[in-house]
Amino acid sequence: MNPEPATVDLVIDAASAVCMILGALMSLAAAIGLLRFPDLMSRMHAATKPQVLGLFLLLVALGLQMRTWWVWPILVVAWLFQLLTVPVSAHMVGRAGYRTKHLHKELLVTDELDAVVQKAAGKVARDNKTPN
Repeated sequence: MNPEPATVDLVIDAASAVCMILGALMSLAAAIGLLRFPDLMSRMHAATKPQVLGLFLLLVALGLQMRTWWVWPILVVAWLFQLLTVPVSAHMVGRAGYRTKHLHKELLVTDELDAVVQKAAGKVARDNKTPN
């Protein structure tokens, strides 16, 4: 017994709608986190985690709605680029924010970067000394 085409279309549309709604909710969660969290590190976390999953769900919904096989490799490449670039950009923003003191130290549980920055600052200070 083969399912009727109308039933298959209905199931695909329902799955696509669920993916769209969940993806939109993940994006909304990221936006609320960006507005509500107190410091750069928390906001950076809120911007990256739900954004990648939300985009994935929206791309799945798009792929389901297109109903062609050739669109899936393009969507996978778009999602992979997001997976590769979002953590790197968040890391760079976090390091820049840390070095320019745009964070609340009291909200950190452990500060693993402090020793590295102090060591680098000490080396720079020694390098800038002029010989007498």
